[in-house]
Amino acid sequence: MANSAATFLAFLESSSEVFHRHHGPGHFTGSAWLVSADGERVLLTHHRKLDRWLQLGGHADGDSNLSAVALREAQEESGLADLQVDPRIFDIDRHWIPARAHEPGHWHFDVRYVVRATGSERFAVGDESLALAWVPIAPLVGDPAIEPSLRRMARRWLAQERR
Repeated sequence: MANSAATFLAFLESSSEVFHRHHGPGHFTGSAWLVSADGERVLLTHHRKLDRWLQLGGHADGDSNLSAVALREAQEESGLADLQVDPRIFDIDRHWIPARAHEPGHWHFDVRYVVRATGSERFAVGDESLALAWVPIAPLVGDPAIEPSLRRMARRWLAQERR
């Protein structure tokens, strides 16, 4: 139930502050399933704070247009230009962010969009990442070391691409 549309809609209706990171219980974030032009690879970040390989994305910071948030975060975190976002929701994932230093634990209601690289795939590693890598999508499906929602998105992507 945690990743259901009903859970996300109930959270959306719970407060006018859900797009702001100061909202105590949690907030919306926008993420990018950033795929190569050929659709065979996804750009992942080794997240500096969470020390895990994840999709690119970040806080809405008041912006309720989460597809625009996903595109902005993809551009900022990768240094790539010529990106195109599909405005349809690709995946949703509610996950707990543990407390750190001066930030209490809270929920991220992450709405994910497909973003395509249409130009150069030469990325630049930014401050939020330890590393970036173009990773073949197909092997992610069965890799137990990969975060479960990444495996789910890989399965969804491969099923979508075969249609």
